[in-house]
Parts: sequence; C-alpha cells; structure tokens
Amino acid sequence: MPERHYMVDPLRNQKIIFDLIEKTQYFTIHAPRQTGKTTLLHELAHRLNKEGNYISVVFSVESAGYRSITEETANLKIINSLYESCELFISKELWPKKSLADEKCSLQTYLNNWAGSQKKPIVLLLDEIDSLYDDVLVSVLRQLRNGFQGRPKHFPSTIALVGLRDVREYKTKVRPSEVSLGSGSPFNIKAESILLGTWTKEEIAELYSQHTKDTGQIFSKKVIDRIYELTGGQPWLVNAVANEIVEKILKSDYTKKITLAHAEEAKENLIARRDTHLDSLLDKLKEPRVKNIVSAIINGDSLVYDNFNDDLRYVIDLGIIRKEKYDIIFSNEIYREIIPRVLYFSMQENIREEGMTSCYIKPDAKLDMDKLLKAFQKFYRRNSEHWLERFDYKEAGHGLLLMAFLQRVINGGGRIDREMAVGRGRTDLTIEFAGDTFVLELKLKRDSDSKEDGLDQISRYLDTLGMTKGYLILFEIKPSSIIPWETRVKWENVSHQNKKITVVEM
Repeated sequence: MPERHYMVDPLRNQKIIFDLIEKTQYFTIHAPRQTGKTTLLHELAHRLNKEGNYISVVFSVESAGYRSITEETANLKIINSLYESCELFISKELWPKKSLADEKCSLQTYLNNWAGSQKKPIVLLLDEIDSLYDDVLVSVLRQLRNGFQGRPKHFPSTIALVGLRDVREYKTKVRPSEVSLGSGSPFNIKAESILLGTWTKEEIAELYSQHTKDTGQIFSKKVIDRIYELTGGQPWLVNAVANEIVEKILKSDYTKKITLAHAEEAKENLIARRDTHLDSLLDKLKEPRVKNIVSAIINGDSLVYDNFNDDLRYVIDLGIIRKEKYDIIFSNEIYREIIPRVLYFSMQENIREEGMTSCYIKPDAKLDMDKLLKAFQKFYRRNSEHWLERFDYKEAGHGLLLMAFLQRVINGGGRIDREMAVGRGRTDLTIEFAGDTFVLELKLKRDSDSKEDGLDQISRYLDTLGMTKGYLILFEIKPSSIIPWETRVKWENVSHQNKKITVVEM
C-alpha cells in the first residue's frame, strides 16, 4: 500500500511487461513467495487503468485450487473471483455481465463475451495460477489458448499467468509421474516467461532511506551491505530484518543507532522464530526434487545437469538456491543457516548422552574442540547407523549429525558459519567461540583418494582465512559390516602444506 508503506517501485525495470502488453502477447511471471508478485500486478493494473488505454483486472484463481473440485465448479468459482475483483480496479460499466456466470458458461465463453462488449482491449492478470490441480489446470490453460486467436476484440488482448513457478513446472501436478507436459503444453502461446529478481544493494538502500527520511534513523552502508549478505536481496527478508531491528530490538526508538550487531541479532531472531515465510520455504524441503539438490549442496556432491535440468530450475525458481559464477549455493545466508538447522533439529533435540556444553569448556572459558570431536566420534559410532537409517536426508545425514552435535554446544556462546556448494566435494564449517576460531572440513570418504583430496582442500581453505590449523572430518560411507568400527575410527595429527591438520575419521 504505497500510501502507508515504504516501497520500491514494483514496475521499475519492467519495460518488457509494457512491451508485451503493447504487442498483445501472453506471458508468465513467476517468483518465490513474498517477493512482490501481487504488489506488482496491482500496481500494473492500476497504472494501465489510469492511463486509459486498457481495461485491466487482477484476480486470483486460488478459490478453485483443491483436488476434489470438478471442472464445472472450478469454472464458476474462477468466473466469480474475476467478477468480484473488478470492483477493486474498474468502474461498474466496464464489468463483465454477472448473468453469464449464473448460466454456468465456460471461462472461455465468459471472457469472449466480456471482451466483445468493450471498446478497449482487456489486460487480464491471473494470480496464484499454480494453485490449480490436474484436469482443472489443464482445462483453464486450454480455454485461454483456444480464445487466444480471438484477441483483442473477442478475447483479452493480454493475459499474464502469475505464480511460484514457470508454466513448464505446472506439469508436476498434472502428470506427477512424468518429467514434463512436453511441447504440447496447454499454454504454449506464451511469448515470454519473466522471473522477478531480488533487490540490489542500491534498491535496499533506497527502501531504507525512506525510513531515514521519516525518522532520521540511519541504516549505514556497512549495515546495508551486511543485510544484503544475510538476505540475498530477497524482498520479504529485507523487510523482515529491518522490521526486527527497528520495531522489535530497538522498540521503535529512532534515536538509537543501528549497528551490525543488531543485524546479526535480527537474523538469529528470524531463524529461531521461523515466521510463515520461512516455514513455507522449509516445507518444500520434503519434496524429492528439492531434496536431491539440497543434499548435493550440503555434501558438496556434483550434479548431472544442463541448462534444461528440471529439478535445478525448479529449486532456483522457488528461491531456495541460486547460481553464483560456477557454484550452486543456497540463495542467502539466512537460508544457508536455517535449512541445515531445520534438517537436523530433531537430531539435536534427541542428543542427550554426551553431557552439557560445560563438559567441553576449559577452565579459561575456551572451547576444547579436541574433546568435543572425540566425544562425537564415540557418539557417532554408537548411534549413526540407527539414526541415519530413519533420517529423511540420508545422503547428507553424516554431516548434519555432526552439525547437530556441534550446535547444541555452540549455542552456549558461539556461532557456526557454513560454506556449502554443489561440486566442491566437502562442507566447510567455521566455528567462533570465546574469541577462538576453529575450521572443520566435512568430507565423505568415497575412495582411497578422499583423505589426500581433503587435506589439499582444507589447506586451500585455511589459506583463504589466513589460518594454519584445522580439522578434516572423514565419514566412511561403507557400512560397518564391510569396514568395522575398530579400523575406521581414527585420530591423526598431520602436517600438510605447512598446515597442522587433525584428521578425524569415523
């Protein structure tokens, strides 16, 4: 609501949308949840109506978004949703006739009659299109395709379908057992697929400057840079972090200075609270297509993919991951932190037998990492096979189990930073506790070269941090029936490339 909220213009950098409308094209807009899709649609419709060259309405088809609905009932619900939404966007003389809906006509016929009764072309913006299921979804898409040739005099001049995913992904609900609908997609008339991007640092600064103008409270460049790292420019998170700092942490006291520490506190609060947006994101982790990609990132495994790989594109479109040069990583630091935490939360809650944080704290209040990792070796030998068998993310379970063990201790006064990406062959953990920094590299032992490769990798990683000491954690993936615990559990201090590496095998 522009009159009440600080906003970045949702139609900035969207010349392509106006060009498509001018050319009477049909297109799709997709982006993760709470990135501004609906805001953009409303702003677009109001602007088009104000300029006076088009009749534009935004409406949601979500009322027809459940599996048991019939095509006839779905048509009626969608038509009613369109009719009721007209009040928000156009004057009554431009509305379609309600009587047609009462006759239970098809959506195609309803739009045909509406377009035919108007002097101006209609721009129709369908929100939540991917909430529809199965035959209803196919029916709606086919009706839009069938009416396409009659535009602009006898059908909407432009139709945009808007949802979480591109139209090529709607197939997963229509034919769950197949990879795609193929070239015969019911909406193969689309001219363009638009993925809404995240915000840049400059756009975050523009948004926050509106708060500064109103209150005098400044988000410094350092704070904005840090918030960008935490959020990756994801709009909901950008807003949530700022709101957490200003209203919850500083309690709307605009005389107080916003610091980097406040940004870190806001991050931890959001992760701990798991607001609706984060819960909906995490619910996707249960899907097999998402699980394959997330497991690969946590383990550092390679993926067999190309530019048309459906699973990869799907998880990118959901906003969970992104490409950064040659890496595939979690979209932002908050996701990188919360996704592993959620995956190992049940493990962490059930780790009881190894004592409390105080067991691993030296008299000088420093963390005894050697003692902690030796305790984990013992715990891992006793419990891993049983626990990992029940764990949903079995492929990534070894590393997640260690993270769960560490987290319950680190929560007592430290933090863990994770470096994970597809194809790196390992996961890097940097642990800060009481002024000390510990570097752990987690690696699956897949062959006889894994140890030497791991030593090379952690040495390079230590170089980037300017450190000379670290831990290489090697997890044997073969069962104990093949390699017994008596030979696989090892502890060794080695010197490698002028680094002191403790190799912990299990």
